[in-house]
Amino acid sequence: MKNIFVFLILSTLIFSFVGCKKSDSKIVIGISKIVSHPALDATEKGIQDALTNAGFTNLQYDLQNANGDISTAKQIANKFNSEKVKVAVGIATPTAQALVSTLKNIPVVFSAVTDPQGAGLVKSTTEGDEFVTGVSDMTPVEEQIKMINSIKPIKKLGNIYASNEANSVSIAKLVKDACTKLGIEVIEATVTNSSEVKQATESIIDKVDAIYISTDNTVVSALNSVTDVALKKKVPVMSADPSSAETFDIIAAYGFNYYQIGIETGKLVADILNGKKTKDLPTKYLTEASSLDLLINLDVAKQIGINVSEDILSKANKIKENGQMKVK
Repeated sequence: MKNIFVFLILSTLIFSFVGCKKSDSKIVIGISKIVSHPALDATEKGIQDALTNAGFTNLQYDLQNANGDISTAKQIANKFNSEKVKVAVGIATPTAQALVSTLKNIPVVFSAVTDPQGAGLVKSTTEGDEFVTGVSDMTPVEEQIKMINSIKPIKKLGNIYASNEANSVSIAKLVKDACTKLGIEVIEATVTNSSEVKQATESIIDKVDAIYISTDNTVVSALNSVTDVALKKKVPVMSADPSSAETFDIIAAYGFNYYQIGIETGKLVADILNGKKTKDLPTKYLTEASSLDLLINLDVAKQIGINVSEDILSKANKIKENGQMKVK
């Protein structure tokens, strides 16, 4: 009887030790972003903050940056695959595509992807896919163009985007559709890497009344090349990415708060860690008005001779004037 009692105590201690070790072991979350710029950096931080807020204390992050290179994105995907990360997150379309094509039995959560179905990440955005889900940043294109047209009436709108980014190609079509409805001609200039952005801007700057920049990661990472050329010609630039536009000479930026996109992405990762299947988690879209930011830069407006109406200013939640950012 005594031997049985000792055995039970030892068994309990061993079980407790193993259980403790399991709970203390780190769960690796791989996060791959296509390039570093304020919007995608904010997304990355939002993901981590959401998981902290969800109560996870045993997570380890493998943070990777492809630096705009598709082959590097694929190498990162292979790294995550060999390390058997618990969940892989792809911030922006190219990195998400690399993860989905490489990881077959590891959940992939895409973030800041404009058209996940068009990019081949999911079969449907209304139903979950096995091993794939995520958050779209489909931007309100028509409203953005209406905004720049209300700031300065335009007849010809320039659109600079990367022809090798699926999200940008999708938005380019939406730009054309919106401009057709509004009676505006679209003048396009395409690039394949950030070093081409300045030349692309110069090629259309004398043909347009304003320039529209979407959530194109290649162009946004070289936004100063656009604004430097545009400001000299007194051509206003409208950006769909307020997070990345605060330090550049754009006249207006209207779009999603990318930190909030990261928060929503982190919530999906938390759901998966808590046992939910990606097939039960369809693509998430941000629909609340509070998820949108409108930035108006009065310093730029003054430099190019445009008076922004009080009606537009009343809608802005960020106003830059005298070099200072005022947040409502």
